[in-house]
Amino acid sequence: MGRDIEVEVRRAADTSQPVPVLYLLGGAGGGVGAVNWQTATDAMDFLAGKNVTVVAPIGGDYTYYTDWRGPDPVLGVNKWRTFLTQELPPVVDRELNGNGRNAIAGLSMAGTSVLQLAIAAPGLYRSVASYSGCAQISDPLGHSFVSMVVTKGGGDPANMYGPEGDPEWAANDPFLHADQLRGLNLFISSGSGLPGRWDLPGGPHTLPGLDGWVDQLSLGGTIEAATNYCSHHLAARLEWLGIPATYDFTLTGTHSWGYWQEAVKQSWPVLAAGLGLPA
Repeated sequence: MGRDIEVEVRRAADTSQPVPVLYLLGGAGGGVGAVNWQTATDAMDFLAGKNVTVVAPIGGDYTYYTDWRGPDPVLGVNKWRTFLTQELPPVVDRELNGNGRNAIAGLSMAGTSVLQLAIAAPGLYRSVASYSGCAQISDPLGHSFVSMVVTKGGGDPANMYGPEGDPEWAANDPFLHADQLRGLNLFISSGSGLPGRWDLPGGPHTLPGLDGWVDQLSLGGTIEAATNYCSHHLAARLEWLGIPATYDFTLTGTHSWGYWQEAVKQSWPVLAAGLGLPA
């Protein structure tokens, strides 16, 4: 992409031998600014007790961590798929003593991306965890969801895969190509959109102020209800294809960090299975 990319790294507990690597992707904000896996959750502390190196790229906000068809006037040149599947892993393995066993997890926008990346680079990742994502991107609902995210960042979705209906949208749709997820350790999670334990006023994972709380309940609830539909739709397709996966569909939960913090811990046995680590 012609620029330096910052990467947050949490080294494995024991680096005397080659270790597996977990790639952890953020949501629409790409981990830029004050809210990311490190600042908004205890996920890094939880993973520090595991013998895994955690790699969290900073950037990629509103891009879906994919290779765009062309430059965008606001979001620039985006070749995140190339970066995450071809450029970064060899550097991580060489400089951080990786053993070639990788897993990838991501939330919201990246809940779609992790599925796309696993399909695009067969064999690179052995476990995939998608939290509050929407696999379907080429049907009207999925396209509108992607467009909402990209345009929030000032980008033009047509610069990613072309105008709506372009074959490139279907070519990059992990729902349509779910058969290519066979053989992976899969974890899919989503809340219902109804308020839950992390949506209390003034709570540690509640947006600040009255307006923030209302936004978390209304907008966060609406978005999570949509990803919940997507996640159940993906589950039905995987079951129809005979592809096993672990699901965590909760009765409550908005589109917010408290639930993604829990999702990392719930998904650890699935991630560990691919990394060759104890659950």
